[in-house]
Amino acid sequence: MDAVIIEVKNSIGFITLNRPDKFNAFNRNMALLFQKFLDQCASDPLIRCVVITGNGKAFSAGQDLSEVVDPEGPSMKQILSEHYNPIIQKIRALQKPVVAAVNGVAAGAAANIALCCDVVLASNSAAFIQAFSKIGLIPDSGGTFFLPRLVGWQKASALSMLGEKISASDAEKMGMVYKVFAEDSFAEEVNNIAALLASMPTKGLAFTKEALNHSLSNTMEQQLNLEDRLQQQASETYDYKEGVQAFLEKRKPTFKGA
Repeated sequence: MDAVIIEVKNSIGFITLNRPDKFNAFNRNMALLFQKFLDQCASDPLIRCVVITGNGKAFSAGQDLSEVVDPEGPSMKQILSEHYNPIIQKIRALQKPVVAAVNGVAAGAAANIALCCDVVLASNSAAFIQAFSKIGLIPDSGGTFFLPRLVGWQKASALSMLGEKISASDAEKMGMVYKVFAEDSFAEEVNNIAALLASMPTKGLAFTKEALNHSLSNTMEQQLNLEDRLQQQASETYDYKEGVQAFLEKRKPTFKGA
């Protein structure tokens, strides 16, 4: 059984973490396969939105600790530099919207993989745990970068140190999650949002993502200059021209992602 599955439907690339007997905990094979499928989604022009989810009861329990204690397994340095850091970098660099469909518990590195996505959706049975402190580690996979920006310094500090389990509804209130849906309608709601994103101007969304990425470190002047450049590029796309023409003709636009 493949540790990660990819399925492409209606311009959406569905990447499913698939070790349900291990609550989709990451090992080296799973991390490298995940990276491979992210690259595939990035390079396939037919894919205009990516959805990441988990098979079974969990989104992912984070790192498989049995691999960590295996003397033949990868070192902590390898786990970060070859597994998790490239995953975060690939998601943020992917020039298409990436949706985290958190169907269950997202713990440790997996919680932070979800939080780095463009749109985070959660089932009401989902939960988020910064589990690192319970074994003497620090939040990795961008946890110390994204979490304070999402929920504020004080909450990020407390969540990181206490390792408290946060329900989907509380995560939504904190700003960690865009929307929470009932478990029985979750898959349908995810598909609806992903389909909408896949039908939108893909290049415009990619430029928005690029601008947001730089906003995390730019000064205001730098960001204004970046907006100037990206807006000029966006205004030269087919989809911009189609959007304006459709507005003037009072019809629904048909975007091509070009």
